[in-house]
Amino acid sequence: MRGMKHPLGFVALASLVLVLSGTSSATVQTAQSEGAQQFADFGDFHLRNGAIIHGFRLGYRTLGKLNAEKSNAVLWPTWLGGKSEDLLQFVGPEKVVDTSRYFVILVDAIGNGVSSSPSNSKSQPLLKFPEFTIRDMVESEHRLATDVFHLSRLRAVMGLSMGGMQTFEWGVAYPDFMDLLIPMAGSPQSTSFDKLLWTSQIDAMELDPAWNHGHPTEPMDRSLGLVEEIGSMNLTSPAYRVAQTKPEEFNALLTEIRNSAKGNGGAACDRIRQRQAIIALDIPGELGMTLEQAEGKVRSKLLVIVSPEDHMVTPEPAISFAAAARAPIVKLDSPCGHLALSCISVGPTVARFLADPGSVASQTLLNTKNH
Repeated sequence: MRGMKHPLGFVALASLVLVLSGTSSATVQTAQSEGAQQFADFGDFHLRNGAIIHGFRLGYRTLGKLNAEKSNAVLWPTWLGGKSEDLLQFVGPEKVVDTSRYFVILVDAIGNGVSSSPSNSKSQPLLKFPEFTIRDMVESEHRLATDVFHLSRLRAVMGLSMGGMQTFEWGVAYPDFMDLLIPMAGSPQSTSFDKLLWTSQIDAMELDPAWNHGHPTEPMDRSLGLVEEIGSMNLTSPAYRVAQTKPEEFNALLTEIRNSAKGNGGAACDRIRQRQAIIALDIPGELGMTLEQAEGKVRSKLLVIVSPEDHMVTPEPAISFAAAARAPIVKLDSPCGHLALSCISVGPTVARFLADPGSVASQTLLNTKNH
């Protein structure tokens, strides 16, 4: 049996290698070594729903050097439950983003347990931590780029999964702020299928006897294990799972899935708040437009990467968005589904687009790895 390191795939995504100063409005904690965890403190952070995150702190890491023109910065936010540390394997010399050419900012999205989150907030713990949106994540990242790094433009914004959702949101929220957008396995709009997936996972946590209305009385390993089971069904295609796991190996797989899900109430609340943000994702609705009309707000060059077999982030909205933009779309023909990026190497394509967007055309890439 060959299973994932993490059944929801976020650690699996992290493990694949795809062949400063402060201002008056932000306090920055500096670090000594490249790629080290850093934080920017923004005080009260106002959300679009009117709520406030008090003592807001945003985690990030940087690699490479910002050039004199400040034209080579690439911002890459995390996926659902991901940490900026998980993204380190994507960046460096001869990797997806070459740090000999680009200054890379890896950002911990709100609610991931590193940046301000239900699990680490002292004044707003657990479900006292307000609901936030993908757009709020983008607003915090924009403040990091402008208030901390004093940037007026980015070379690119890119991301995987929920990071890809943030990438789409960047395109309409700040259309003149970056040259390029590279959403991978992301979406500009959650479909009813997506909402069903994320809602079922939230329900699994809230129905746990230990949940206690958001004040868990004991570890929630049982319900978090169920969350992982639900995710595992959607992470890849049925054909992939059948090929990878023989019936007699199922119990071992199930144990592996459940054992990956140890966590307390704070971890559950982090999961809930980020999933609520994904459920609410609706860029066209925010603008009062159709998906095709919303695309008209984007002025950056766009490269969309999707897997048609993705059962975790439905690819159709991203495909429609790319079609309306007449942007190149890379389809990953793989039973790996949402994990197609771990089965097909897209690194060279992304690197070409970063260097010369006009050199990349729509294409279908086939499985190149034995999964």
